[in-house]
Amino acid sequence: MTLFSTLFGARAQDTDQIKILTPQEFGQEITRPNVQLVDVRTPREFGAGHITKAVNIDWHQKQRFIEQFSRMDKNKPIYLYCRSGARSQQAARQLVSMGFAKIYDLRGGFLRWK
Repeated sequence: MTLFSTLFGARAQDTDQIKILTPQEFGQEITRPNVQLVDVRTPREFGAGHITKAVNIDWHQKQRFIEQFSRMDKNKPIYLYCRSGARSQQAARQLVSMGFAKIYDLRGGFLRWK
């Protein structure tokens, strides 16, 4: 099961660049000024409810995803979330490959936030 999860990105992992935060920790962190808070769900999911001040950059729209993140400050922390945590983990790994150094992911995604 662990190998399966690792191969398909379903397992959340802390790395030097990616930190997984509990909903409580995430909530405290995003109150800081000038936070880059990104919801990587679809626009439909985002429209049904999202965390205040989040911007929507859909993980499934790969070219748009890369373009929009390319305009963001790579030196500032990025706070990510999706529905359950799987897409945001994939997005976080993509951001590491794009040069982002501080990425924070909401453990359990928006489902745990509510």
